Amino acid sequence: MRHTPAGVPVLEFGLEHESEAVEAGGVRKVNVVIDAVAFEGEARLVAGAALGSRLRIEGFLSAKSRRSRKIVLHATRIEFVERV
Repeated sequence: MRHTPAGVPVLEFGLEHESEAVEAGGVRKVNVVIDAVAFEGEARLVAGAALGSRLRIEGFLSAKSRRSRKIVLHATRIEFVERV
């Protein structure tokens, strides 16, 4: 975790998503890794989470920076999900 010049905690991390989706009448396995960023309380939550924790994350997609059009998920709401 790092802090912005204004002292706001920020954490950049990667999310791995795995699921199945129906497409064109067939089942397709979905597996993707996406870059994410969290600020303040959400950053502290992720920083304290064990690697491989199951999370439900809400937020918005944005470009990484003005120079990079790479997509980053800005996590605005994070909750831990129990393993079933």
